[in-house]
Amino acid sequence: MSCVLPVLIGRCSNPAKGKLYAALGRRGGRVVAGDLQGGSASFRVRALMPVAESFKFALELRTHTSGLAAPQLLFSHWEVIDIDPFWRPRTEEEYLHWGEKWDGVNRAKAYMDSVRARKGLSTDKHLVQHAEKQRTLSKNK
Repeated sequence: MSCVLPVLIGRCSNPAKGKLYAALGRRGGRVVAGDLQGGSASFRVRALMPVAESFKFALELRTHTSGLAAPQLLFSHWEVIDIDPFWRPRTEEEYLHWGEKWDGVNRAKAYMDSVRARKGLSTDKHLVQHAEKQRTLSKNK
């Protein structure tokens, strides 16, 4: 089973390109093109970023660049996520490599769970993880 997610293309002119690249990296974006603008010290960047990661991106970017960068985001295309959202170790080789439980983050599963939670559908999250640890041991007076 594969999932698709919408992708935005963004343009930004910014003299502080290191902070722009860091903000894009935190949100799963990737730079498509970057070039120096003629006649100035500004650097123009074109990047792709998933829509699910783009919320409050402009605020974060302005905060980290002290207001020097303001992105322009437009819908670009739909992209297939090649990760199986229900993947878990099944073969002996996968058990040896990953162990009983894989602790990494499955991007496809995370996106799928966020959509299901937003629509009010059930997810695999348990409300009570360890019930014995949430018990109050003190006596009420």
